[in-house]
Amino acid sequence: MDANGRGENDDARAPLLAGPGRRRNSVASMRGEFVSRLPKKVLDAVDPERPSHVDFSRSKGLLEGEREYYEKQFATLRSFEEVDSLEESNGINEDEELAEQIQSEFAMKISNYANIILLALKVYATIKSGSIAIAASTLDSLLDLMAGGILWFTHLSMKSTNVYKYPIGKLRVQPVGIIIFAAVMATLGFQVFIQAVEKLIVNEAPDKLNQVQLLWLYSIMIFATVVKLALWLYCRTSGNKIVRAYAKDHYFDVVTNVVGLAAAVLGDRFYWWIDPIGAIALAVYTISNWSGTVWENAVSLVGESAPPEMLQKLTYLAIRHHPQIKRVDTVRAYTFGVLYFVEVDIELPEDLPLKEAHAIGESLQIKIEELPEVERAFVHLDFECDHKPEHSILSKLPSSQP
Repeated sequence: MDANGRGENDDARAPLLAGPGRRRNSVASMRGEFVSRLPKKVLDAVDPERPSHVDFSRSKGLLEGEREYYEKQFATLRSFEEVDSLEESNGINEDEELAEQIQSEFAMKISNYANIILLALKVYATIKSGSIAIAASTLDSLLDLMAGGILWFTHLSMKSTNVYKYPIGKLRVQPVGIIIFAAVMATLGFQVFIQAVEKLIVNEAPDKLNQVQLLWLYSIMIFATVVKLALWLYCRTSGNKIVRAYAKDHYFDVVTNVVGLAAAVLGDRFYWWIDPIGAIALAVYTISNWSGTVWENAVSLVGESAPPEMLQKLTYLAIRHHPQIKRVDTVRAYTFGVLYFVEVDIELPEDLPLKEAHAIGESLQIKIEELPEVERAFVHLDFECDHKPEHSILSKLPSSQP
């Protein structure tokens, strides 16, 4: 076993795509060969009916490094299976895509309607209780409504595209909308933080709540929490990033409602300063949570490379695409919004007719763009792989023209 704990059998560490003799093997043959070389303690975890799926809870004696290594290997096999199944199914199921779009729009609509109703109820609860923690939760609901409008506008903007004004579509509107949403949420958290600190500095206890006020407070906040919990459970399963942004917001609201209610009640019954302390805790959570969302979506717009697993999947797809492909020179995938842009350079025979070469390149481009992670693919054809890179990488903006 090596320092990384990669197992007892050196052959099991051989790459899945290696050697000219195995280059065109299907995932089934690669999987069979790979599984046949596994040590017994790993074989015990393999599902006999689905050999690419493993349950390491059934295996004993595996070190953490070994488990991590084999999990990556089996994940690679599953990604290759996804490529093969895509080829067999002839692309994306349009009916499933339409059904998912309808579900996404429904989730956004009910989220916006719920935000309107809950905002009205929370305003009433804030007026009745005078709690700064409840006010923080109410302000959050107001922002939910604004942010919901931003995300809904983003969704509609992506659906209506002028191909002459936006030749590659408007998918980048989605991360931009989420960044605006998250930035406003973080700003709200900072404002609540300042107000809570000011209340602690003033050091004045508010009036106690009567029974009627407490009843309204409990009823409204518990109702709001239940509604938001149901919306979170519904929205979190969506494949749409905008709907998942709604889901994240719904989950955040469940937390703020529970903490806000607890802080308001405890501050009223015991020590008044519990209320602003609860508001500060919510504010810090808001700032850290949504600042991370801003960073995540900002990075997706600056061209970050895809993970190795994605590059392996693309390499497998390209190298098995056509028998005339001699070599795959370059595979790049990088973020340009939500999905990846892909660049693939392949080597074809020097004497291959242009018509055949074009057909191979175009069909490979179409196949890559059928992957759910990919927005656009560029396939470059060449007759050798010994030249310098065709493109340079700019390290600074070009000087403006006079």
